Amino acid sequence: MKILLPVDGSPHSDRATKHVIALLQGCSGHTVLLINVQEPIDAPEVRSHMPAGEIEAMQETRGGDALASARALLDAAGIGYVPSVLIGPLAATIHQFAIDQACDKIVMGTRGLGALGGVLLGSVTTELLRLTSLPVTLVK
Repeated sequence: MKILLPVDGSPHSDRATKHVIALLQGCSGHTVLLINVQEPIDAPEVRSHMPAGEIEAMQETRGGDALASARALLDAAGIGYVPSVLIGPLAATIHQFAIDQACDKIVMGTRGLGALGGVLLGSVTTELLRLTSLPVTLVK
């Protein structure tokens, strides 16, 4: 089984990570793809003062920081994973990565760190559910 675990460093992401750990404890033959997606920085005021390489490095650092908690939980549980930081529109990038990597399912928190979210579900979660036909497990 190939599980995509998108995280953002929020408590909901940690709970989703713990759910994956419980799901896979004692199982073999699984792959966990641990990702963080950073939105592109296209603001002209930023691009005019920072070279593209510096912006990308900053996003990689932020993405790595967002992966840290999930990595620590997976490491402590002895669950292997492949980490990635991606840049793009959040839901669409998660969806496309799941397709490209032939994932069997997506497990994620219902809400993240975004300042504006849906009333019941986070806006990224809502958009991903609209885009994907893969099974999605949402963890509160």
